[in-house]
Amino acid sequence: MSNALFKVPQAVNEPVKAYAPGSDEVNSLIAEYKRMYNQEPIDVPMHIGGKEVRTSTKKPMSPPHDHKKIVGHYNFGDESHVNQAIDAAMAAREDWANLPWEQRASIFLKAADLLAGPFRDKVNAATMMAQSKNVMQAEIDAACELIDFFKFNVQYMTQIYKEQPDSQPGMWNRLEYRALEGFVFAITPFNFTSICANLCAAPAMMGNVVVWKPAESQMYSAQVIMELFEAAGVPAGVINLISVDGPVAGDVVFKHKDFGGLHFTGSTGVFRHLWREMGDNIAKYRSYPRIVGETGGKDFIMVHKSAEAKAVATACTRGSFEYQGQKCSAASRAYIPSNIWEDTKEIIIEQVNSFKMGSPEDPSNFMNAVIDERSFDKIAAYIDYIKEQDDAEIIVGGNYDKSKGYFIDATVVVTTNPKFRTIVEEIFGPVLTILVYDENEYEATLDLVDSTSEYALTGAILSNDRYAINLAMKKLENAAGNFYINDKPTGAVVGQQPFGGARGSGTNDKAGAPMNLLRWVSARTIKETFIPATDYRYPFLG
Repeated sequence: MSNALFKVPQAVNEPVKAYAPGSDEVNSLIAEYKRMYNQEPIDVPMHIGGKEVRTSTKKPMSPPHDHKKIVGHYNFGDESHVNQAIDAAMAAREDWANLPWEQRASIFLKAADLLAGPFRDKVNAATMMAQSKNVMQAEIDAACELIDFFKFNVQYMTQIYKEQPDSQPGMWNRLEYRALEGFVFAITPFNFTSICANLCAAPAMMGNVVVWKPAESQMYSAQVIMELFEAAGVPAGVINLISVDGPVAGDVVFKHKDFGGLHFTGSTGVFRHLWREMGDNIAKYRSYPRIVGETGGKDFIMVHKSAEAKAVATACTRGSFEYQGQKCSAASRAYIPSNIWEDTKEIIIEQVNSFKMGSPEDPSNFMNAVIDERSFDKIAAYIDYIKEQDDAEIIVGGNYDKSKGYFIDATVVVTTNPKFRTIVEEIFGPVLTILVYDENEYEATLDLVDSTSEYALTGAILSNDRYAINLAMKKLENAAGNFYINDKPTGAVVGQQPFGGARGSGTNDKAGAPMNLLRWVSARTIKETFIPATDYRYPFLG
C-alpha cells in the first residue's frame, strides 16, 4: 500500500447561474421541471442498508403551488424500519470508519462534481416543484450551497486532521480523530435541500454512519439526494433514509445504546423536547451524545437615522420575502427611524406591489407558495389577528388564497407596540413587522432589539455612521450568530459566512465551518516513548 499525505483540491465557491430570460440554462431547467412535473407519479422508497424499502402505507406528494396535483407517493414506515436503519448503519460502521480519509473525501468531491453537472437541473427542478422555490432560490440552495458544502467540508476535514500536538525529545505525540462510537441521527427541514444533504454528509465525511429522517414535505427532493449519494459511491448502510412519525423514530433512537449524536435543523420547541429525551436516557448511551442544532429565528433589521431609504427598503423586501420568508434567517422584524420612514415606506410598498407570485415554472415569479396547508393556516391566522388589532396596521399585502396553491401575499405590518405579537413570535412566512422609532432613540432601540426575542440567529444594521455601527456591534453582540452590516440578514455562503445562532436559535456550531465537523469526531491522544524508563527512581530521589 502506498502512503502519502494527500493535498485535496482547493475549494472554490460554485458560481451561481443567472438564469436570464431566454438563456440556455433557464430553458434547460424549466424543461427538466416540466418533465418531472408531467411524468408518471414516482414511488419514493426508504433507503436502508442499500436497499429500497417499500410499505403498504403510501403518502401523496404534491407541489405547494398546485396541491391537487399528485407527483408521487412516498412509503411510510414504522418502528421496525427505524430499527432496521440503525442495524444497517451499525453493520456498515467499522468498514466506513476504517476507510482511509482520502477515499471518503473522493466520494464527496465526486458528489460535488455530479451535482454541478448531470444532477444540477434535476435537484433544482425537484426543489422548485417539491418546495416551491423559484429558479434562483433553488439554484443558490440545492445546487450551489450543497456543492460548496461538499467541497469546503473536504478541505476542513483535512485541516482538522492536520492539527497535531507538539512532542518533546524522546517521544512522539499524535492526535487521532475517530468517528463517534455509534450512529448519528439527522433530522432535516423542508426549506433547504442543501441543509438536508449536509446534515447527513458532514458526519458521514468524518467516518460516521447516519440514520436520516427528512421532513415529510421534502421527501421528493430527498429521493434525488439519495440518488446523488449512490451515484457518488456512498456505500450501503452509511446513510439510511427513513420516513416515519417523529415520536416513533425518537422512541427508538433516543433509547438505543448506540445513539452517538443528533444533527438537527428545525423548530426550537422540537429541539428542546429531543434534548430532554436525550437527558432522560443519558445513562443508556455508550458515550455522551453530540448535539448540534440550528433552530428558530426572529431575525431583525436595525436601521440608523443615517441610512439610505432605498437600501433599507430593499434589505426589507429581499430579506423578508425571498422564498416566502421560509428561511430561518429571513427578516421578520425591522426598526426604522422616523426621519427616513416615509421615504422607506413608499419604496417598500412600491417594491412589494411589483412582486409577481405563482408557480416556479414561470421564472419571472419572485414569490411562490408556502410549503403546506398547516403552514398556510398558521400564517393566515397571524394576518387575521393583525387585522383585528388597534395598535398595528397592514400597509401592503394581507391577502391569501389556497384554492389552487398555498399562496400568501408579502405582508408588511407597522405597529406602535414594541411587544406586538408578530414582532415577538416566529411566523416562518412572508410577514414583516416594522416598528417606527424616534430617530434620536437609537441606543434605547438597540436594547429593545436585543431583549424582544428569545432567538439569536441573524440580524442586520443599516447605517452610514461608523460610530452607530460600532455601537450596534456591541449592543447586539449576542443577538445574532450571523450579523450583517448594510445588507439583508440572509444569504450566508459556505466558506464566507459560516451559519448558526445561539440563544433559542441553536448550538451555534456553524455549518460551513471546521467547527461543525469537529462535533462529529472523538479525538484520541497517542503518546509514544522511544526509549522507555527502566527504573522508577527520579533524579530528585538522589
